[in-house]
Amino acid sequence: MDSIADLVVLNTCTVTAAADAEARDAIRRIHRQNPAARIVVTGCYAQRAPEELAAIEGVAWVIGNSHQTEIPSLVDGKGLVSIAGPAQYGSLPVQIVREEMRAARDLAVVQSEDVPGERTRPTLKIQEGCNHRCAYCVIPFVRGRSRSLSPDRVLAEIRRLVESGAKEIVLSGIDLGSYGRELSPRTTLYNLIQRIVNESTIERLRLSSIEPMDVTQDFVDLAASTQRIAPHFHMPLQSGSDRVLHSMHRWYRSAHYDRRVEIIQERLPHAAIGADVIAGFPGETEEEHRATMAFIEGLPLAYLHVFSFSAREGTEAGKLTDTVENSLIHRRARELRALGEAKAKAFRASQTGRTLRVLTLDRKNRDWTPAISGNFLKVCLAGRWSRNRWMDIIFDESDTPLMPLPVEA
Repeated sequence: MDSIADLVVLNTCTVTAAADAEARDAIRRIHRQNPAARIVVTGCYAQRAPEELAAIEGVAWVIGNSHQTEIPSLVDGKGLVSIAGPAQYGSLPVQIVREEMRAARDLAVVQSEDVPGERTRPTLKIQEGCNHRCAYCVIPFVRGRSRSLSPDRVLAEIRRLVESGAKEIVLSGIDLGSYGRELSPRTTLYNLIQRIVNESTIERLRLSSIEPMDVTQDFVDLAASTQRIAPHFHMPLQSGSDRVLHSMHRWYRSAHYDRRVEIIQERLPHAAIGADVIAGFPGETEEEHRATMAFIEGLPLAYLHVFSFSAREGTEAGKLTDTVENSLIHRRARELRALGEAKAKAFRASQTGRTLRVLTLDRKNRDWTPAISGNFLKVCLAGRWSRNRWMDIIFDESDTPLMPLPVEA
C-alpha cells in the first residue's frame, strides 16, 4: 500500500525508545518505497518531539495529538495553520502543528476508533490523558490531563455501534479508572458501566486496561453480576518489589495488588487477569528482580506484557543515574517473558473442558476462523465462519481447530 499512496498518515507511540525507533524506521521505509508520497506524522511522538521527526526525509507534516482531528482538512486541500510556522528541515519545508492539550470541552479526540460495521470488536475511547506522574511515563506530557467523554455521549456511541452490528465493544482510555472525575456532575467508571448495561443492548462489554486500585469489590461484583461484561482484567503491575514501586511513584504495593487479584478470583474464578511489568527500572537490584519473578509466579495471571525500561526525556526516571546495564535489562526481560509464556500456558490448561462462548473474528481467507472468548482466550474454529458471530465451543488447549457446538433449536 505504501508504494501507491499519495499521502500516508503515520500514528506514532513514544512510550519507549524502541517505539520511537520503529516510527523512524517506518517513515524511512515509506519514503523509500514511495518518494512522492506526502507523509503526515502524528501521535505521541509527534507531540513530544516534532522537530526530531521533521528532520527525517519525506516528512511533510508533523501534527501533535492536539490537532489530530484537523488532518482531514489537510487531505482535502484546506490546509492547516501552523502553530510553530513552516520550518526548513533537510531539503523540504516541514509544517509542524502542535500546542498544549486542549481542555475537556474541546475533547474532539475522544471518539469511536472504528467505523461502524467495519470491525468485529470496535474500540470506544471514553477517556484521554492522565493526572498521575509515574516516574517512567511520558504519557502525561504528550496526552495532557485526564478528560472524559460525557456519559450521554458514551451511551449514544454505544447505541450507534450496536445498531451497526457490534456485538462486543472495548472501552479504552489512558487511565480508565479516572473516568468522569473531572466532569460536572462528577461520575465514575462504575456508574458509567451500570448505565451501559441498563440502558443499552450491547451483548459484551470489555475494558482495555484498569489500574489495580480501581478494581474494587463493588466493581468486581458488578462484573460478576452479568454475562455482558467480559471477565477480563488487565491490571498493570510494573514490579513486585515495593521499593521499586515506590521509586516508580506507583500508588500501591505488592500486597494491594495481590488482594485485587484475590477479589477477582473469589467472584470470577475463570477470569483472565493480565499484567504489565517493567524490567530494569533504574536501581532495580537482582534481588528485586527475583522478588518480582517470585511474586508473578504466585499470581494466577493469564498473560504478561513485558517492557524493557527505556529512559524518556522529561520524566523523573530519565534523570536517574543508577541505571541498569542493558545486558541485564535484556536478560531480565527474557526471564519475565518466559514466565509470562508459562503463565499463559497454565491458564489455557485450566480452561480445558469448559464450555465457552466465543465471537468469531475476520478469517482473512483462511480455512479456519479465529475467535475470542470473554476471558480473552483466542481460539481457532474448524471451518469458514462469518465474522461477528457467537459460537459455543468446548475449550481444548491444543492447537487443533475446535468444532463449534450445535446451535440449540
